[in-house]
Amino acid sequence: MSILDKVDFDKNGGIIPAIAQDATTNEVLMMAYMDRQSLELTLSTGFAHYYSRSKQKLWKKGETSGHTQEIVDVLLDCDNDTVLLKINQEGVACHTGRKSCFFTSIKDEEKIISDVEINTTEAYGIIDTLYHTIEQRKNADPKTSWTAKLLQGNQNSMLKKIVEEAGEFTFAIKDDDKEEIIYEAADVTYHMLVALASKNINPHLVKQELSRRFGLSGIEEKNSRNK
Repeated sequence: MSILDKVDFDKNGGIIPAIAQDATTNEVLMMAYMDRQSLELTLSTGFAHYYSRSKQKLWKKGETSGHTQEIVDVLLDCDNDTVLLKINQEGVACHTGRKSCFFTSIKDEEKIISDVEINTTEAYGIIDTLYHTIEQRKNADPKTSWTAKLLQGNQNSMLKKIVEEAGEFTFAIKDDDKEEIIYEAADVTYHMLVALASKNINPHLVKQELSRRFGLSGIEEKNSRNK
């Protein structure tokens, strides 16, 4: 029997929680998920691989940012449905640029207990960074956060903003105003990302759909929808 056969992937639909812990300090750095393939790659390569539920794909930690996690040990819990990764962290573990993903205290009025150590915007790209920021604003105070106000308010109001900004974008195109075109395009993009976040749809899935269409003619793509 393979050691992987002991892991109960079936309990949670083929994935298991994976906790990453600093092998030297024992500080918990992050929690993600693994399927069988990502755990196999983790064990065979010596670097942490995970399965992204939002992007629906396998990913190596640090493949974009360079903030890799070298495996020291992998421990399976008593129920065989969670793994603990003892790791050596290169750079930081959190996409926000903090050492650990666990930096907000909900006991002490959501106090931020650690500062950003590395600017990760360039590593992850502005769209991914903006989307993650929008997600973090979901439960913020709508009195101080426009994003929270959109997400927690009436859905029609949120969706009307997309229509409104799209209209302003088209008029900017018509007026041939380059600066206004860029400004309004940014507004449309932001409000579309808010709408995607309201449905927990990661923009990576949109990129995947665009990738699927790449190389297809418009007629072929429309015919594939009809089928």
